[in-house]
Amino acid sequence: MEGTQQELRQKTEALWEARPYKVILSSARKNAFREAQRQYRKIVLNRLETGWQAEKYTEKQVFHENLTEDGARAFVLEALSSDFRQCNAWDGEWEYAVRVSKGGRAVLQKKRTAQAPREKSSHNRKKNSLLEEGTVIPPLVDMGIFTAEGRVVRSMYDKYRQINRFVELVDDAVDSLPTDRPLTVIDFGCGKSYLTFILYYYLTELKGMEVRMTGLDLKKEVIGNCNRAAEKYGYEGLHFELGDINGYDCPHPVDMVVSLHACDTATDYALYNAVRWKAGLIFSVPCCQHELNRQMKSEELSILTRYGIVQERTAALMTDAVRGNLLTACGYRTQLLEFVDLSHTPKNILIRAVRTALPASVKQEARREVEELKKAFGFRPTLDELLFAGDE
Repeated sequence: MEGTQQELRQKTEALWEARPYKVILSSARKNAFREAQRQYRKIVLNRLETGWQAEKYTEKQVFHENLTEDGARAFVLEALSSDFRQCNAWDGEWEYAVRVSKGGRAVLQKKRTAQAPREKSSHNRKKNSLLEEGTVIPPLVDMGIFTAEGRVVRSMYDKYRQINRFVELVDDAVDSLPTDRPLTVIDFGCGKSYLTFILYYYLTELKGMEVRMTGLDLKKEVIGNCNRAAEKYGYEGLHFELGDINGYDCPHPVDMVVSLHACDTATDYALYNAVRWKAGLIFSVPCCQHELNRQMKSEELSILTRYGIVQERTAALMTDAVRGNLLTACGYRTQLLEFVDLSHTPKNILIRAVRTALPASVKQEARREVEELKKAFGFRPTLDELLFAGDE
């Protein structure tokens, strides 16, 4: 039985790797327990803007349930394990079929589809897509997300949505920046710079801004490749430099600082520089928050440090909460927003901070909360040391 269940799991995972937009579960098994509750004749799952929607059909009614990506995977596996014998899925070019025999054996078949079912449109995909499909955006073409004609490659819709999500988060705040001079943008730890190129395109082509953007990274080969790509795209205001976040300085007033995946305390140095420069906007997706995990201890709240995985996750969340409060204490209206990016990291928090005139009481309360947390867990965050070491 264990072998057949493993076989079924492998077949459904292979189906899911095709990134289907529609999945139909059919050939319902007779199940006395289910009959006593509600037996579904079939279930149709549609990929939407975020996640999936399941339509569950009885003889006379249809019920709806919203699912995450992982939830939809688990739902299909569970349904084929207990309630249905067949699953069909479509990715636009191919149709996939998983069939489960009475003995529990699973078979996966794949064939080109002559007439695929229509994709269910999301109510807000068009509205939310600042990077419109049908527009040729060279970086997206080179990334394999757009075709040469500017159409989204079907298997890349997730990445397309993720990139749009990042641009939306910038778009919500960018109008607070000056418009009477060129904007200076620094991207710390830019890496291969997928989002750097898209951000430059958005600011210059869609917002019509004059921009000086610098990408900074420690890898010489990466910097060379990025500079060649910027030249290829004709992005004259975008260049890349070899250098470290700690100690970097900029000859111009800095308007925006971006830091995506600066590891552990490197994020703190990026945020510190942004505050030191009085940057108007900060966007940071932290990564690998190890510092507090190494330091935190608590007698009164030992339940949070007893189990390794709980301590690790608690430390990561507290790290970003502390960073958010410290930015508030420095005069930034700060939000922690959900953002799952191209690297598929489990770290899914983006810090967005807008420099503004906050009341002194708000800044003092944000700092007080950090001090209370430091006392409770006995840690000393790097960003706090950088910003307020002289206050102690």
